[in-house]
Amino acid sequence: MAEPSHQRDDRLAPTTTPSDDPSDAPSHGTPAGPSGRRAVRAVSLPGRVRALAREARGVVRGAPRRVVVAGPLATLATVGVVAVGVGFTDADPAPASTASSLAEITDVATALDDREAATSRSVDRAALAAQEAAGSVQEQYDAWRASVDTIAAQRAEAQAAAEQRAAEEAATAEAVANADTTRWATTDLNLHTTASPSAEVVGLLEEGAEVLVTGRSANGREEVVHDGASRWVTAGYLDSEEPVAAAPGGSAAARASGGECTTSSTPSSVSANIAALHESVCAAFPQVTSYGGWRGDGDHGRGLALDIMVRGDLGWDIAEYIRANYTQWNVNYVIYEQKIWSVDRSSEGWRSMEDRGSDTANHYDHVHVSVY
Repeated sequence: MAEPSHQRDDRLAPTTTPSDDPSDAPSHGTPAGPSGRRAVRAVSLPGRVRALAREARGVVRGAPRRVVVAGPLATLATVGVVAVGVGFTDADPAPASTASSLAEITDVATALDDREAATSRSVDRAALAAQEAAGSVQEQYDAWRASVDTIAAQRAEAQAAAEQRAAEEAATAEAVANADTTRWATTDLNLHTTASPSAEVVGLLEEGAEVLVTGRSANGREEVVHDGASRWVTAGYLDSEEPVAAAPGGSAAARASGGECTTSSTPSSVSANIAALHESVCAAFPQVTSYGGWRGDGDHGRGLALDIMVRGDLGWDIAEYIRANYTQWNVNYVIYEQKIWSVDRSSEGWRSMEDRGSDTANHYDHVHVSVY
């Protein structure tokens, strides 16, 4: 087999014409081709790509977001142009180096995208923190505003209450000063500071006492002038006529207790107060001959009660007699004809009771007295 010919084919190598251009001179370190023609110097693609990447990083650091996006695109375009130029200039490009450079460009672009995403997340977190701070400030302001409104309302209520008290005090002072109507108490009456149901009791207006009334009433009470001050008593127990003292043998309420009982014996197993009460009623009302003392229930079972067997008006005479002298026997309460009078509520006079059924249960046939 004949050896291949190494003779140069001049048809493929055009004649080189000398030139005065210094750029046509062989470059230092650039070897001539087989035909004697100088080879075009190939650009180092990896180095150029690194330079472009550094430039892109510098631009990105101070550029707006639009530039951050445009930078990688410009870099890719430049690399493409360089790659094409090298391809046309040198017949033997370095595919491995080009692929490595493109990978670096991709890494740069990815890093830039990551930086932008991180910046966006930071901005979002800052905005959320600012929003939460604004909400907290608003809540604090709302709480402060509510507190201020509450204090203002309390002050307004206190001012209104003070003005109302002042007006009431002025009206009371005027009513007391102008009181000129006289009344007499028909029973002992508690003296209250005001007409309120919970008003304090500061004294007692005794039966038959003379007082001035102002004409004002409220909550079932009447205003009187006692020792120059406004006081309130239960309504219905002030009379416009002065009471007249009864002669001996007159009304039971005016009779003096005492005398000797000749019509009935003292009940057994009763307290000393009940025994004394029986003796006094028996002496004052000799027409009554029947009494009920001890029995096994309630106050009777303890010897603290007495039943005076009577009906009609005589029963009321006896009941009023006992009420008028209750302190002598330490009376607790008196019941007659379904009405009750008690010491602790004496200012209310006789009070109605619920219907218990029979005449005896409703005390229509006897006066019941309980003592302490």
